[in-house]
Amino acid sequence: MGLRVGYPEKGFSDEDINAKFRDFVMSPDHRYNNEETIDRNNFIEKLQKLNKPVDKNLWTRAPDETNAYYEPETNKIMILAGILQPPFFSINFPQFLNYGRIGMVIGHEITHAFDDQGSQYDLEGKLSDWWEPQDKQEFHRRRQCIINQYGNFTDEQTGLKINGKLSQGENLADSGGIKASYRAYQKLLKNENTKHLPGLNFTDDQMFFLGFAQIWCQKETKRAAIALITNYPYPTAKFRINGPFQNLPEFARAFNCPVGSPMNPEKKCGVW
Repeated sequence: MGLRVGYPEKGFSDEDINAKFRDFVMSPDHRYNNEETIDRNNFIEKLQKLNKPVDKNLWTRAPDETNAYYEPETNKIMILAGILQPPFFSINFPQFLNYGRIGMVIGHEITHAFDDQGSQYDLEGKLSDWWEPQDKQEFHRRRQCIINQYGNFTDEQTGLKINGKLSQGENLADSGGIKASYRAYQKLLKNENTKHLPGLNFTDDQMFFLGFAQIWCQKETKRAAIALITNYPYPTAKFRINGPFQNLPEFARAFNCPVGSPMNPEKKCGVW
């Protein structure tokens, strides 16, 4: 799996950017014409790539985006410069915050290589049925547990149930990402001491989970929540937090959640 962090080394100079956008003639008074110009030039750029080898070094999103993503067609993860800042990451953060935040994001993107879509692409980024039949069958069984779990979550603001099938890829990635990052953090604890935040009576494990939860803190209107649940492959923020935690025995141990309580159900789901 390839890894790209920050921004591209090539094609990022003023000369390269001016050359790329030389045909993007824009006007402050003609919004429709501007949109048409963008669509036309983007389409021409795509046509020029036909029948040519895939450029696996190409960055398909702007590096200033607060984002990270996995690209199955090139089998690489992209950690953009825009996300390498607070609240996701800081060199001055205690490690439990960095691992709970950007560490989880990296684990999330890696897990996308093995979700409902990424699993259809092989090492070279080609559509390929490369899984053994029994592995595929077991994967479908386990992900159905995740689909059912999230499908039973109800958003309090809208009264709508989360679409577990639509959001399955992100839910699988959240679950796999938090597990991978937690395990990496435990390895770190064996080799070095971590800084603590003064005045907070929490353990390192508790701070790891709280750090993850904080990055999803947000306010949203009822209209925005309805649009998210019905049109986008994500659950609402509450369930991006509670969903993975309910499946994690390490979370229940960290906060002493009794078996059968909402955050420590007897039945847990997990793929990886």
